[in-house]
Amino acid sequence: MTINKKQEGTTLEIAVEGRLDTTTAPQLEAELKHSIDGITALTMDFANLEYISSAGLRVLLSVQKVMNKQGSMVVRHVNEMISEIFEVTGFVDILTIE
Repeated sequence: MTINKKQEGTTLEIAVEGRLDTTTAPQLEAELKHSIDGITALTMDFANLEYISSAGLRVLLSVQKVMNKQGSMVVRHVNEMISEIFEVTGFVDILTIE
């Protein structure tokens, strides 16, 4: 998994490439914990995300809870497979997906 960050002021975009699973979720979680302090607008770009497991969903849920308190979070460029996972798990009702 590769994580690319772009920050402008209090806006942060995180692009995730590859697989977000049990092995890689801790890496994303650590990166987000380190990066979202003071952020009011977070965008997660999943254009190149191939797979997300329950461990990845847990990280998203955790960061969504933080962003609910300090701003907003949007998930963009979700492919068909990831979209289906979000629908089956009910994450479509939790996340803002564009």
